[in-house]
Amino acid sequence: MSFFRKLKESIAGKTDSVTKQFKDGLEKTRKGFVERVSSLMVRRRKIDEEFYEELEEILIGADVGVNTVMELIDDLRVEVKKRRLNDASELRPVLSEKLVELLRGEEDNSLNMSAEGPTVILFVGVNGVGKTTTIGKLAHKFKNEGKKVLLAAGDTFRAGAIEQLEVWGTRTGVEVIKQNPGSDPAAVMYDAVQAAKQRRADVLICDTAGRLQNKSNLMDELNKIFRVIQREIPGAPHEVLMVLDATTGQNALSQAKLFGEKSGVTGLVLTKLDGTAKGGIVVAIRQELNIPVKLVGLGEKVDDLQEFDSEQFVHALFAGLIEEELVDENGEPQQPE
Repeated sequence: MSFFRKLKESIAGKTDSVTKQFKDGLEKTRKGFVERVSSLMVRRRKIDEEFYEELEEILIGADVGVNTVMELIDDLRVEVKKRRLNDASELRPVLSEKLVELLRGEEDNSLNMSAEGPTVILFVGVNGVGKTTTIGKLAHKFKNEGKKVLLAAGDTFRAGAIEQLEVWGTRTGVEVIKQNPGSDPAAVMYDAVQAAKQRRADVLICDTAGRLQNKSNLMDELNKIFRVIQREIPGAPHEVLMVLDATTGQNALSQAKLFGEKSGVTGLVLTKLDGTAKGGIVVAIRQELNIPVKLVGLGEKVDDLQEFDSEQFVHALFAGLIEEELVDENGEPQQPE
């Protein structure tokens, strides 16, 4: 069975609405990346050095990352020789298969939920990446699953941060634990953890500062928060999610490297994927950081935050090509092999 058929059959077993969200959210990347790849394969039927060079440029332009692109091109060369491919169009499913392998990784990309007591999820990341919005959307997602959720307003330094979280609390029907602006974030977390235990909450989602207005070191503040949470709930936080703005491309990767190494990040959230043609940054991040992508923001609606799925991601990119591949010359669907 061909890879495209396997991928389509795998997607068929998943929720249609989620498949549509991935397709809609990755439309700009599909147009900027896959359509250019398809055009290249039509213009250069022969797989030669010029073909590889142009494919390399397209992949780098989609922010897949130079190191990853070099490895990917080397892998494609090996596959071309092994499978004795001559026509560039024959590389489409091979490229798709390689991208799924790069994106999948060995780590589990589902959220780690506590078996007993409240699950504590700590959000970190610089200002402006969509951290508070992501927290609100995740609270909405958990609430819809029937879970009792609390939010902790730990970003006490940025003007309006507490109010912004309160807006999301009102919108989703979730209580926000807060103190006055400028308060000690660790004290807010202490109150929030006590409230989560007393009210038997299933999930406590904690916001943190992206930067500080005073001279305190941000990592020192985060360490204080960690200590307070761990003292009150052994084994917590169960997730430390770093939020990255996908539209910033390689800058997002740099942020993840600098921030992630020091703050115990367990997973990444990529926001605003619908707003960029450089969705290939997901591939670069997966390859260059040993941290799984756990959630992706695919639009502005409250339910556009989805758990990352490598097969959905690649299917969304190559959906048009998959349909073409599975239809024969007479316009009739091909029979399964």
